[in-house]
Amino acid sequence: MTGANRHYVLAAGGTGGHLLPAFALAVELERRGHHVALITDERGAKIPGKPDFLPAHVLPAGRFGKNPLRWVSGIRAMLRGRDMAKRLFETFQPSAVVGFGGYPAFPAMWAATGEDIPTVIHEQNAVLGRVNRFFARKVNAIATAYPDIQRLDAKHKRKVHLVGNPVRKGVLSLRDEPFPPFTEDGLLKILITGGSQGARILSEVMPPALSMLPPALRQRLQVTQQCRPEDLERVREQYASHDIPAELATYFEEMAPRLADAHLFIGRAGASTIAELTAVGRPAILIPLPIATDDHQAHNTAEMVKAGGARMIRQPKVTLKDPDEFGETRGNAIRRQQEAVLQQLSKDISKQIQAMAQRPETLETAAHGAWNCGRPRAVEDLADLVESFGGAEMMDVIKVGGNNARAASQGVAAGQGAARERSQ
Repeated sequence: MTGANRHYVLAAGGTGGHLLPAFALAVELERRGHHVALITDERGAKIPGKPDFLPAHVLPAGRFGKNPLRWVSGIRAMLRGRDMAKRLFETFQPSAVVGFGGYPAFPAMWAATGEDIPTVIHEQNAVLGRVNRFFARKVNAIATAYPDIQRLDAKHKRKVHLVGNPVRKGVLSLRDEPFPPFTEDGLLKILITGGSQGARILSEVMPPALSMLPPALRQRLQVTQQCRPEDLERVREQYASHDIPAELATYFEEMAPRLADAHLFIGRAGASTIAELTAVGRPAILIPLPIATDDHQAHNTAEMVKAGGARMIRQPKVTLKDPDEFGETRGNAIRRQQEAVLQQLSKDISKQIQAMAQRPETLETAAHGAWNCGRPRAVEDLADLVESFGGAEMMDVIKVGGNNARAASQGVAAGQGAARERSQ
């Protein structure tokens, strides 16, 4: 804490992946006595979880797709947004502007870099996003969630500060709790989610994947799964037909209790998901979204897989639309492709579950590997970096495998120390 009250502006796209880290930073900066404002779009202003003290300023921000005819309207929207951001900065006088990626962050970052206001970008994924990539050469610092970032120009690496992704307090409180007891004849509790909107393909492949397990293992299953509303009853019937106990819901408001009980996680590889799994230390089978921009979800898995905390399975790109919508000939071809892809994916998942759950020590070792990838001080370290603007000289919070910015600046890899304490 600097002892000085300063103003900071956070700019983030309208999705939870961009906004949740921004909300966490806002709470930490406010706790330290600073004033914080948020710039986003209309969608972002309505995202649940925004702190009550945080004013949201909605600015226009155009998108630039493949159609050049839409670029003119996109540029005009960006110009309007930039001018509005400049007026906000004139009255709010921020010590720094922090961008979290996404097109709605573009006007604010454009205005800040043009007005020589100190700027920081935070990248949640293992691939630098398009907006963050555009501003990488202009900003003062680049905060990352992973030690290896794709699409980051080597000449900008001197700006990089490894801080991690902020994690919700309820989940973070589980970090020092032991892995739930798992024995050769005890229950195997599996948590399955597909991101904030669910993943239809998990509803398609998980019931058959679990039904393929050897009877001795299948009889010990206890499943908790997030499903889309239209899939809920069908998935429930499939699990019941295989006598697999399953708790199904379209959304789990409290994820911490479910993570606390889980022996194995199966799902997508979004940045927030990886951060929570590594904060708590839960082994995982990760199935990256195949259409994610720049394949960033697959890159998100790299550190956790290398540490032995997860196994990654590629999902082939396949349409899940109703084949009957395409006519008889094409519809039959799509149906055959769907069946083949889903059957193979189910087999791959079932095989990995067996490999991880055959012996209790395998899951426990994987849990330890996941835990060692966690960066529980992410929000404090990010706040330290942001606070370094407008106050004392910027501290060096670049970390090599560590979790603590202050310790890293003193040459101590705190995360490695914590890992040693856990293993003792």
